Amino acid sequence: MNRRYFIGAALAGAAARKAVAANDKVNLGMIGVGGRGRGLTRTFLGIEDANVVHLCDADQASLERTQAEVAKVGAKKPKETNDMRHLFGDPEVDAVVIATPDHWHAPATILGCDAGKDVYVEKPASHNIREGRLMVQAARSNKRIVQVGTQARSRGSTIRGIEYANSGKIGKVLMAKAWNVQMRDDIGHKEDSPVPEGLDYDTWLGPAPWIPFNENRFHYKWHWHWHFGTGDAGNDGAHQLDIARWALGENYPKIISGMGRKVYFNDDQQTPDTMNVTFDYGDKALIWEMRIWNPYGQDDQSNGVAVYGDKGRVDIGRWDRRWGFKVFDSDGELVEYDDADDERDLHMRNFIDCVRTRKHPNADIGIGHLSGLLCHLANIVARTGRTFRFDAESETAIGDAEANLYVKRAYRPHWSTPKGV
Repeated sequence: MNRRYFIGAALAGAAARKAVAANDKVNLGMIGVGGRGRGLTRTFLGIEDANVVHLCDADQASLERTQAEVAKVGAKKPKETNDMRHLFGDPEVDAVVIATPDHWHAPATILGCDAGKDVYVEKPASHNIREGRLMVQAARSNKRIVQVGTQARSRGSTIRGIEYANSGKIGKVLMAKAWNVQMRDDIGHKEDSPVPEGLDYDTWLGPAPWIPFNENRFHYKWHWHWHFGTGDAGNDGAHQLDIARWALGENYPKIISGMGRKVYFNDDQQTPDTMNVTFDYGDKALIWEMRIWNPYGQDDQSNGVAVYGDKGRVDIGRWDRRWGFKVFDSDGELVEYDDADDERDLHMRNFIDCVRTRKHPNADIGIGHLSGLLCHLANIVARTGRTFRFDAESETAIGDAEANLYVKRAYRPHWSTPKGV
């Protein structure tokens, strides 16, 4: 960061470390206001004690569409920029909301924490395991609130389902299964092309090594390219894997095994369309199953979690557009169904509350890192094609140099590259 930005960020940090007054609104800067970021902007605009005061995106079209959303509700027009350092240096901003592609999650979060801002960051927390650990360190050393966007952590029916699974009513819990079974699009093949007008592509790339612009690596499709995304394991899978790990009450798996590859699509996607990965915790197991090439779901839902005890099971997910959980006895009979629809936006509400109270949020970065780590471990199995053991202390694969290549990534020289990567 140059001197002007550094001084601005330092001043903002000093200001933001003061608690937000009880009668003041929490002022938010939105970083990444494309599809998901625009949706989050609408959500926070609807929270009465939050203000959206600054927007940031490398794509001018996304800024314009989001400004239109702000205008719809009659809110004051936020400032806008294509450089997130302006938000970090803005003393008006109390917290930032990050909804960029995955490769920007950690750099933006760490810079935000260093500038004294609290952070709401979309899932998965990081692009790789090493970045996730650095995010935890940045949050703790700067005493920042960092919430990860796994909304189930604030959903009442999911919380009740987890409590039921661990109440002893289904016996001893030994295994959980998380699945993502849905029909994704074939994205076809596209040649590299000129950068669209209004896109600051160098900023969009950030610390990732340079690669030419391609429409199949932009606007949502970046999810399926290793340079920027983490595949559907880190996209939808981040939610289900988080719930399954939560239900088991486990942190680090000891052995990771299975497979992941493209078996269906013949297109530009690099990431797997099929995965079946087992996380061995010793006395418990977590199974992750993914097929993004069929529309018929599994156990009456496309994305779900089953928690298995020796006397029954609890399914957690969504049926008929309502979140809830179902309980089955040892004969497979449905014995309870909780589909009490919850108030929306509780996760964002929890973040705003924690900015004020300084309590850890429901999906604190420590939780988000451990759940995101499962997405990364599944991807490492897919990329290496083999089983490996994992060391919790160092957060590395034991005796597997190739696997450890994917524990972190290469970066180009850039002002946002995290220290210690």
